[in-house]
Amino acid sequence: MTELHETLVLEKTAQDLLFREARTANTFTDEPVGEEQIAAIYDLVKYAPTSMNMQPLRVLLVRTEEARERLVSHMADGNKPKTQTAPLVAVLAYDPEFHEHLPTQFPHFQGAQAIFKDQDHRFGAATLNASLQVGYFILAVRAAGLAAGPMTGFDAEGIDKEFFAETGYKTLVVVNIGKPGENAWFPRSPRLELDQVITTV
Repeated sequence: MTELHETLVLEKTAQDLLFREARTANTFTDEPVGEEQIAAIYDLVKYAPTSMNMQPLRVLLVRTEEARERLVSHMADGNKPKTQTAPLVAVLAYDPEFHEHLPTQFPHFQGAQAIFKDQDHRFGAATLNASLQVGYFILAVRAAGLAAGPMTGFDAEGIDKEFFAETGYKTLVVVNIGKPGENAWFPRSPRLELDQVITTV
């Protein structure tokens, strides 16, 4: 009988790296995450699909001790220690004014920018598509041989005021990045089975 992994083009080791064996890391080693690694990660993220090629994701890399302290002050208590000690922390946000780039990012449709004049419609589209890009970002971190520790336990409004007061960006997820440390993983939680998720009509 053919194993499921054998039906895919991607080699099993790559499948495992990105999905089956990948975990949310809670501890990290001291090994730094370099700018070239981040550039390589974004080089994958930027090619992944979004609606109308909109690219609302914005990434803030928190590297200095001063900025780290400011960020940690807005994290939930359970997320503070690992955010304090991770080699690199990224704040993933969306740009509410992403539509300003549509004339160059979606040039074959000259009316694209006008579709998003309504703020509620624009913010909804930005949230959805930046959230897609967050998922791509996590997979790209894994593809770089690093572990990602995405978190949503924080004061988003506080982070926005702290770091994005001038740009108006809106925080979605904070991600700790690095090589996994000792006891990095919680036990694997159960997943839904195929017939609980997929319906054919």
